[in-house]
Amino acid sequence: MRKLSGIFLVGLCVGAIGAVAVTLSHSTPPQAVAVAETVTPPSVTTGVTTSVSTSATPPAKTGPEKKAEPTPEPGPGVDAATLDKLVRGGNVSAVVFDRQSGKTTVSVHPDRDYTSASLVKLLIALSVLERGGPVADVQRMLSRSDDDLASRFWTSYGGPSIVTQWARKLGLTGTRAPADPGRWGDTQITAPDVVKIYRYLLDHGPSAIMAALRAATERGSDGFRQYFGIPDAAGGRAWAVKQGWSCCKPTRMLHTSGVLGDDSRYIVVVLTEHPAGVDYPTASKRVTDIVAKLLG
Repeated sequence: MRKLSGIFLVGLCVGAIGAVAVTLSHSTPPQAVAVAETVTPPSVTTGVTTSVSTSATPPAKTGPEKKAEPTPEPGPGVDAATLDKLVRGGNVSAVVFDRQSGKTTVSVHPDRDYTSASLVKLLIALSVLERGGPVADVQRMLSRSDDDLASRFWTSYGGPSIVTQWARKLGLTGTRAPADPGRWGDTQITAPDVVKIYRYLLDHGPSAIMAALRAATERGSDGFRQYFGIPDAAGGRAWAVKQGWSCCKPTRMLHTSGVLGDDSRYIVVVLTEHPAGVDYPTASKRVTDIVAKLLG
């Protein structure tokens, strides 16, 4: 098992953030106000699909026996230039927060903004559960990244006001509601804001949300493989994730976000944007390589 040695190497804060994100709905029902997300099926490098339908929430993913994790130490190699090379022709932002020390240990291109794709489902889930909505459906929306459920909740629980209300409550300075009120996946986000959302979820949010993220399925409801990034690079460590993907207006977004390690010690957010000509398998590998580089 690899250790979390230089994982979240001290700072190297370098300035300004793209990918799993917009889960493109290929089959959004007529009445839904969903985000139309174009997704390449797992076995193909070009094509279209969408994110999640659902079934019962699968068992949580956990790593092997718990071991004490070392405090992150300074290490070479995690800086903007290093990560930029992994997304040739695209953009990347990465932020890692160590909950034990209360410090941000990696910050690369933190001010760049991206369309959220399915990461906005975290805010949708908070709104639904805050108002006593159906817990099981919220968990299916998250663990299988179900676009139909997200569209239904978006319409019923306030649409763009979901974003503006939570941005105000959590102090999200780079998060904005979509210009088209029906396209929830076009919500604008930044990596530091996504870290703030996870900090709130872990400290104050409904436990059902993190339980769903720990039970994320390998395939989304649209068939897209959503274990790129954090899950593929975790190396047996415990994890919980919300992923996002979308294409192609005009670029391809792929985001991995979540927590890693014992007691959800590390919050990891990697947002990426790729040229439309870069297919999903290639973009997925790039995101996994970025997380692996962060882990050292």
